[in-house]
Amino acid sequence: MLPVRYQLLITAVITSAVCTAAPVDMTHSFSGAHTSASMPAPAGTFRIVASFYPVYITVRNIVKDVPGVSVTALTPADTGCLHHYHLTPDDLVRLTHADVLVINGAGMEPFLDMIARRLPELPVIDTSRGIRLIDGPRGPNPHVWVSPSLAISQTWTIAAGLARQDPARAAAYRQNAAAYAGRLASLRERMVMELQTVTNRAIVTFHNAFDYFARDCGLDVVAVVQPEADAQPSAREMARTIATIRAKGVNAIFAEPQYPAGVADAIARETAARVYILDPAASGPPADAAYIETMEQNLRTLREALH
Repeated sequence: MLPVRYQLLITAVITSAVCTAAPVDMTHSFSGAHTSASMPAPAGTFRIVASFYPVYITVRNIVKDVPGVSVTALTPADTGCLHHYHLTPDDLVRLTHADVLVINGAGMEPFLDMIARRLPELPVIDTSRGIRLIDGPRGPNPHVWVSPSLAISQTWTIAAGLARQDPARAAAYRQNAAAYAGRLASLRERMVMELQTVTNRAIVTFHNAFDYFARDCGLDVVAVVQPEADAQPSAREMARTIATIRAKGVNAIFAEPQYPAGVADAIARETAARVYILDPAASGPPADAAYIETMEQNLRTLREALH
């Protein structure tokens, strides 16, 4: 029988920890330096659709300043991870006019089977191709973009795929990819260097979005607050997390801005750990530097939390 206080904890937070994204002031679809969903691209434009926000940001950097190219996001910027997303009629219209769809892959997009059935001729660039995936609670962990190292791999995969589909602009795609990959490499090196002095590398994350990121930074995810992104942790799981935090001397529990922090706060009240926010860059503004700026903020948070 679990202690009564853990049963009360899970009851107290169950209504505040629903798997929903924090609101972001964005339209349903947005463009780089190109076109928006509500404004049709000029005739002859090479139309790229990115499955969701982090893929969109990477594509933006690869097609930056390349004339005759448009890029839009299929899903709203505030969707976050796509656990429960269902395609809308507008989404299918957007895909009907696309020349290529760029996806994260690794199981992140649950609607790919429908797209394949409806639009079997639509070329798809799977950015997870060639990446060695970490096993998660429901199969491979799809959160590869959260790792700057793997974001570099995704950048080159996208550039190669776009070059195949649009060879006239291949050189420009590769040039932009090299520039963006260089900035990501500098970010990764800075993160590794600045976290070298961290002594307690055991961390607790909200869900399994940071497994690849932690590997980049030499951190050890010893527990996950919400193992299933679409299901609340049980009282037994919360008790196990609390016991791990105490046994490992964990200083920090990392919640995510896309999810309510009620469960993390409840666990923190039972331990000496504090709650901080790490952002997996699953949502945000339509800006070329958005991913790098988010990771730089994560680095500042880690330095504060793990000093």
